[in-house]
Amino acid sequence: MDYRQLGRSGLKISSLTLGTMTFGGRGVFAKTGSTDLATARRQIDQCLDAGVNLFDTADIYSDGLSEEILGEAIEGRRERLLLASKARFRMGPGANDAGLSRQHLISACEASLKRLRTDTIDLYQLHEIDGLTPVEETMLALDQLVRAGKVRYVGVSNFSAWHLMKSLGVAERNRLVRPVSQQIHYTLQAREAEYELVPASIDQGIGILVWSPLAGGLLSGKHRRGQATPEGTRQLAQWSEPPVRDTDKLYDIIEVLVEIASAHDASAAQVALAWLLGRPAVASVVIGARTEAQLADNLKAADLQLSAEERTRLDAVSAPPLLYPYWHQANTASDRLSAADLSLLGPHLKA
Repeated sequence: MDYRQLGRSGLKISSLTLGTMTFGGRGVFAKTGSTDLATARRQIDQCLDAGVNLFDTADIYSDGLSEEILGEAIEGRRERLLLASKARFRMGPGANDAGLSRQHLISACEASLKRLRTDTIDLYQLHEIDGLTPVEETMLALDQLVRAGKVRYVGVSNFSAWHLMKSLGVAERNRLVRPVSQQIHYTLQAREAEYELVPASIDQGIGILVWSPLAGGLLSGKHRRGQATPEGTRQLAQWSEPPVRDTDKLYDIIEVLVEIASAHDASAAQVALAWLLGRPAVASVVIGARTEAQLADNLKAADLQLSAEERTRLDAVSAPPLLYPYWHQANTASDRLSAADLSLLGPHLKA
């Protein structure tokens, strides 16, 4: 396991993070798994033994039950790990039980601290945008939580690039705590983040955490062209994240994953995770598992080294098309491109 600096902060996090969306299995989250306390303790043991130091949750996961299980499972060993949580989504029937207002963020943080049985959340993330609350109010609330010692670092999740840049601008202009990370969906099957979010991270020094790195299990190697959907998978349960817009391309990606995995005596999941770990600005990949066997398999990705040729094959089979204005930039601006620009345009210029 290697440890990477999270954005421009001094915090070092493991290249793999344990995601706990499967903890609890309450409500809609039963589709992702239903990990109980005993299993959670064993999975945390596995991760700590492998060198994982960051554990990610959110208040909305199983309506708070994920945080409760995680908090109880780490009791007595809190000092050995970092905790990340999130807030934004509805947690009650009241008019102010959702969003990124000062009212909701501070009350949500205090509720998360209680469920997690801790005094401080190491990384507190805005789980989604709130188009109604002024960004100044949200950033001031985060700053207040940091100054109160309830939060150490802050980040965002599922923001568009302009929402991210607006948040950074407001924080810097008002000398408030600055987000150090963004947690995003980014996989071989869905590389939209490369248009704006990855370049923004490179340019602004924002660390990337990747959620659902196997595309909800689509890249695990279990889903193959011409074969029935396996029993017990999220797709069978009609889990809609991520949307699949090109089934043929998905199966082409899976075939390359399986072929490369066979050459390494590894799993397709390990190859998909290893590819992500080599992408620009990625600080950590958030893995989760229904079973301890799945978790053990995913943890091995930290040690898998892909060759340049294998990475090129994966890049090619999954490459997104250049949208406007990027094709125009590739055609006319290649003499003056930054490292952030080249993260997207570089492969196209070589071609």
